Amino acid sequence: MFSGALSPLVTALAETARSVPRADLLTLGVLFGIPGDELVRFALVCVGCGLLGAIVMDLPMASQEDGFTPAYVAAGLLRGTPPAEVSFGEALVVHHATGALAGALYALVYLIVATLIPRTGSIGAVITVGHLISTVTIAAFVYAFFAHVVLPRAGRGIYEERATAVRGQWLRSAVVFGVVLGVTVPAFASIV
Repeated sequence: MFSGALSPLVTALAETARSVPRADLLTLGVLFGIPGDELVRFALVCVGCGLLGAIVMDLPMASQEDGFTPAYVAAGLLRGTPPAEVSFGEALVVHHATGALAGALYALVYLIVATLIPRTGSIGAVITVGHLISTVTIAAFVYAFFAHVVLPRAGRGIYEERATAVRGQWLRSAVVFGVVLGVTVPAFASIV
């Protein structure tokens, strides 16, 4: 169902990676102790895993009464319109793009954490402790940013009427995102 939609995204991400100046890749590689090409591949894997996490989140979101409310609120905030005026397609695009961005943020957090902790044990191609810290950090950020920043600012009517229910449902969805990220990053980073 989503594979046709992913092809242009993967192509765009690959073109973006190729357009990064070699000097920037080398600087990042030296900073994190990773060759530039490997750094780009790892970042793209993380972005893809974040997108996959957002797609898998669609399942619990679809089964909950207010499950897609966060996507509508976020899309409304970006459009500058009330969430009720946002189409399902727009909400879904914003939701999936946010998942991809969260994957990129995971890559950055992981690289920082991995440089600060001892390299003990690994899960696939990632350091176990660094991966666990980064996964929990990003899943918590995904939940907290929406529940405590976006929802109170952009979802005023929703916030006043159903904040507790929406936050609880978003928490369950954010946990699913964290689990998907936790499983897919080591798996895909090992094969790319």
